[in-house]
Amino acid sequence: MTDPKINYVGPLPQLTGPRHSRRNLAAPLAFGLVVVLPTLIAAVYLLFIATPRYVAEARFMVRQAEEKPAAAGLGAALGSVGISGGTNDAHAVLEYFESADGLRDLQTRVDVRRMYARPGVDAFSKLPKPFSDSSEETFRKQFLKYLTIGYDSQTGLSTLRVQAFTAQDAQRIANAMLEGGEGLVNRLNDRSATDAVRDAERQVSEAQTRLINAQTRLTEFRNREGLIDPATTAKAGSELIGELTVSVANLRAERAQVAADAPNSPQLPFLDSRIRAFERQIAAERQKIVGDAGSLAPKISAYESLMTEREFAEKLVATSAAALNSAQIEARRQRLYLDRVVNPIATDKATQPRRMRGILTVLISTLLIYALGWMVWAGIRESRVEAE
Repeated sequence: MTDPKINYVGPLPQLTGPRHSRRNLAAPLAFGLVVVLPTLIAAVYLLFIATPRYVAEARFMVRQAEEKPAAAGLGAALGSVGISGGTNDAHAVLEYFESADGLRDLQTRVDVRRMYARPGVDAFSKLPKPFSDSSEETFRKQFLKYLTIGYDSQTGLSTLRVQAFTAQDAQRIANAMLEGGEGLVNRLNDRSATDAVRDAERQVSEAQTRLINAQTRLTEFRNREGLIDPATTAKAGSELIGELTVSVANLRAERAQVAADAPNSPQLPFLDSRIRAFERQIAAERQKIVGDAGSLAPKISAYESLMTEREFAEKLVATSAAALNSAQIEARRQRLYLDRVVNPIATDKATQPRRMRGILTVLISTLLIYALGWMVWAGIRESRVEAE
């Protein structure tokens, strides 16, 4: 006798234990906590709580008034009028905007702390933030979140964007920051020009002092020796010696002629006397020019040294004056200017925060986190099932 076969047709029994119930609830609960709740909180905050912020935008360039080779785009237009951008100096201004020194300078122009702590501003937007200290460094780091700066290397333009809770505050802060940047550029100009011109002025002063000293020594020499120009005196003495020598030669020729015609002529003693007188005068004049320490020769040497020193000092003064003039021209040529291309204005519409973008950003981010977490959890669960 065989056992009868029992065929059962119907739905499989459902697993309704507590373990399987927790698994069925885990997915929607995780989705709600990771995705729905943060997105809902972000939506409530951005749509109903977040204080609107106004943006003031300014564009400027730091340039030198010198001619540069033509470039493409705006650089060509600027180059055609003799304007060249200073990349390093522009970056220096942007770094100054973000620095603690720049913030302190800004606070002397406008009350930044009061502007970012106005009544009615939500706690998460005002500065300082909740649960943060009120130090300058903390305020600076939080303030930078409302500040956007950039530099376009193609056009040489720098961009400054300031967010504030009123349009007027944003405009005032942007203008004050630009004024601070102009002050920085002026300080850079003064420092550069002062260093270059001061060195040139010092060289001119030293050259002038050297010229004065040389002229003083030359005057003292002339007063001491009683001679304006020993070389000129020696030249005059040499010319006199030459004339006397010619006279002696003429007298000797005349005596020779007289002695040949009349050896006992009474003119011979007279001619001899004149010849001897001329020769004594020639010797005396030569003694004045070259001879002992009182002659003109050593005086000429000392005088020429003094004249050489004075001429050198005069050339040094002229060269130093030319260098000073060149330094002043170069300082003016390399002078930096902060030119405002676009001035900040008080806009009539708040553009920050971008509410829908913020909500979508939170939603997409949480979805990615949820998907990544779910994939990790699914992998772990599958590993456990295989192990069992």
